[in-house]
Amino acid sequence: MTATPATPATHSAPVPSAPSAVRTKRGDRGARNPVGRAGYLFVSGYVLLLLAFGVLPTVYAVRLALTNSRGQYVGLGNFTRTFADYRFGPAFVHIGLYLLIWLVVLMVLVVLLALMLHGRMRRTASALRFLFYLPGALAGVASVLLWLILLDPASSPVGGLLDALGWHTLAQVISPGHLPALFTVIAFWTGAGGWIVIMYGALNNIPDEILEAARIDGASTLQIALRIQIPMLTKWIAYMLILAFAAGTQLFVEPQLVSTASWGMIPDSWSPNQLSYQYAFQAGDFNGAAALSVDLLLLGLGCAALVVFRAGLFDRD
Repeated sequence: MTATPATPATHSAPVPSAPSAVRTKRGDRGARNPVGRAGYLFVSGYVLLLLAFGVLPTVYAVRLALTNSRGQYVGLGNFTRTFADYRFGPAFVHIGLYLLIWLVVLMVLVVLLALMLHGRMRRTASALRFLFYLPGALAGVASVLLWLILLDPASSPVGGLLDALGWHTLAQVISPGHLPALFTVIAFWTGAGGWIVIMYGALNNIPDEILEAARIDGASTLQIALRIQIPMLTKWIAYMLILAFAAGTQLFVEPQLVSTASWGMIPDSWSPNQLSYQYAFQAGDFNGAAALSVDLLLLGLGCAALVVFRAGLFDRD
């Protein structure tokens, strides 16, 4: 008889279950690549500043708006009280008119100037971007003081033009009916340059192949701008409108200095921010001032949400 050799016993290692294998792989990946942890570290600084100077002050303002000077809960009492103030309606009408002019002018001129720099003016684009951005280096107060000099026919280098328009004194130039347009000019001069630079950078992200294909198909410069470039800038324009709207509702320095320069011809509650200042530091009513601040916050959040959903700002391409 021939003996059959015995088959050696084999011991296979236990196969880890799928979830444990995935966890092991992710743990090894995290240990080898600490990029994720570095990202959290970089974001943590912004989060701390946001909590300290954004979220916590907002919570405190809402608490003040819902209580009285003794800390008692009054619900919407502060909101109704400030709404009944005779200065409330005019202040919001003034800021609404200013925002209408400012946002339309900003959107049209910024996009137009960015398209011109990106198209026919590429050789001088770097110098022009610097010149556009330069006024933004001035502080808001210095900018307004500069414009007060420019708008005074007695001392302005363009006094002849102001005289030709029938404005012979500073009081005529800064009359209440002119203020929304004047504040728009000042805001555009100081703030539009940065947005032109941003829009120019966004235009550089459009692939040249798309533009070249449109030119081969016979599209004109205007057709390329209207059908390709501007639609691809939609999210950037929406982002600009949100931030410009938020900044516009906070208008304070310009009307405050103009009111001082006009010797009271312009009311010191021209804008909601000025009215809030009057409540807080003239009347000592911090609860009413907080209610006005919350009104502006809700207005800004509502308009921002409308722009975000209409423009699909967070939609993936």
